[in-house]
Amino acid sequence: MASKTGGPSAPALRRDPYEVLSVTRDSTDQEIKTAYRKLALKYHPDKNASNPEASELFKEVAYSYSILSDPEKRRQYDVAGFEALDTEGMDMEIDLSNLGTVNTMFAALFSKLGVPIKTTISANILEEALNGTMTVRPLPIGTSVNGKVDKQCAHFYGVTINEEQAETGIVVRVTSAAQSKFKLLYFEQDTNGGYGLELQEDSEKTGKVTSAGMYFLHFQVYRLDTTINALAMAKDPEAAFFKRLEGLQPCEVSEIKPGTHIFAVYGDNFFKPATYTIEALCAKSYEETTERLKEIEAQILRKRHELRQFETEYRKALARFQEVTNRYSQEKQSVDELLKQRDSIHSSFTVARTASSSIVNGSSSKVPGEDSRAESPVEDGGSDDKDRSSTRKKWFNLNLKGSDKKLG
Repeated sequence: MASKTGGPSAPALRRDPYEVLSVTRDSTDQEIKTAYRKLALKYHPDKNASNPEASELFKEVAYSYSILSDPEKRRQYDVAGFEALDTEGMDMEIDLSNLGTVNTMFAALFSKLGVPIKTTISANILEEALNGTMTVRPLPIGTSVNGKVDKQCAHFYGVTINEEQAETGIVVRVTSAAQSKFKLLYFEQDTNGGYGLELQEDSEKTGKVTSAGMYFLHFQVYRLDTTINALAMAKDPEAAFFKRLEGLQPCEVSEIKPGTHIFAVYGDNFFKPATYTIEALCAKSYEETTERLKEIEAQILRKRHELRQFETEYRKALARFQEVTNRYSQEKQSVDELLKQRDSIHSSFTVARTASSSIVNGSSSKVPGEDSRAESPVEDGGSDDKDRSSTRKKWFNLNLKGSDKKLG
């Protein structure tokens, strides 16, 4: 889904966003938008390559607009100022035209590794649109066009729709089988006849392609800003899941009127041109799909609310689990120690241990039943000898008698 332009990191010294854009707290969204466009072009890095102060002012203007263009952020700021805003969650946009070859290579590498890096749109493209001097190619409803656009350049397309198509809804999508990086842009006509940038959607990898789309279907649709989840994962991998849907941002435009509307595909690759396919569709041919999208959008919103509540429950349960786990370890250690002491006590009940103790203590211990044998060893020995003698004698006599009979 589409998002408004802007979203850089917060400047070190922050001024009131209303003061930066020279608007009041009662200013309308359109007045804020107009002020931003004027200042963004004035301080754009493309036009002020040798003026570092202009670059800082451009960041400040973009940061201020990122707050005032978002209804929720604007409400939070109006209530509690900068303290209410999560400045760490605001994106950083870089200008490739002033980045330099080496830094561009590093940015390309980080992007390849999955680090979310957003780029600004060239001031030349924005000025062409504002002056109405760009070349516009027709894109009829129900058709697709293949193209290749150089980096930091744009191909403009005019989509003309009638009343029935406007009422039913329109979808404009761009895909790249080569997984090129690009931006899908939507421009609205100003009172002076030029076109101002209204919405932009950065391409995202979906399966084996990169894609971006804008859906004007008369109900609220959302885009998912993955940079928020990436930042959450870097800070706390466990919390990344709960922040996954926090990047949902409402598309500011949910319907467009009959007439010709200007879209553009902007090359966002770091080095090479972006190859793409753009198509414009009428939702009338996709009624079931449109209804399904409406249901899914509502379910995802409910799920985000549920996850916020579940995170609180999960944190409590996790804390309890850690407490119980610690007690488990302590109880296990305690039981092991008690059983070890018990085994040690059991092993103390032994004759060998008693005899050993007696010798060590210099005294003797008598075992019951052994007193008589200990006191009269001779008698016992004599009796045994007598028995053995008698046995031998009887054996001798028997053999002797047997021998006599044989002799006779």
